[in-house]
Amino acid sequence: MVGTSGLGLIGGEAQVNPTTRFFEALGQRGHEPLLEEATGTIRFDLTHEHRVDRWFVAIERGDLRVSREGGEADSVIHTSRTTFDRALAGQSLYAAWLRNELTIEGRNRSLPRLFTRLMPGRPGARHPRDFRRERRSAA
Repeated sequence: MVGTSGLGLIGGEAQVNPTTRFFEALGQRGHEPLLEEATGTIRFDLTHEHRVDRWFVAIERGDLRVSREGGEADSVIHTSRTTFDRALAGQSLYAAWLRNELTIEGRNRSLPRLFTRLMPGRPGARHPRDFRRERRSAA
């Protein structure tokens, strides 16, 4: 169950942040074909306003479970919620890692790399095959 740590009050109404929306939507997917070869758990420790918001993602051959409760994980990603929100807006998590804004630890360090397949791309980005088809049809 998702708590209220992702909620902020603006004009008296609760507004959910992009990270909370992402993880809630991810939990509703149930199965993700892009991760059918993956099994393991990832914990996201996202710092925000002097606290840590935790999200646990369990992957079992593409079946996803997302929760705020959990303990040990195969991989742990440490970053700020602001950095994660920027990644959800299309900025590269790899670039954040290079800037030391993100660290990964744990037994299975390849799992976070696979997880990035679920992250949204940059606004306006297109799949290379679609781009090629568009160029062919324009010629």
